[in-house]
Amino acid sequence: MSIEGVSDPIVEAVMTRMANRSEQGMKTYGVPMTRSDVTTVEWLRHGQEEALDLAVYLERIISDLSSN
Repeated sequence: MSIEGVSDPIVEAVMTRMANRSEQGMKTYGVPMTRSDVTTVEWLRHGQEEALDLAVYLERIISDLSSN
């Protein structure tokens, strides 16, 4: 997929993945991220939970790489 105005293939790959994830979210939840039924604090908690998951994934990879 070629995205107009984007010359960096890494940025283009991220943008493509974001678009795909958005489409999947719409299929799953049926509402866009602009939804108004979630409070700001709830959005922050969702983000915090995602960040904690990321920390676990990163720790796992670090552990794997450190044991070699």
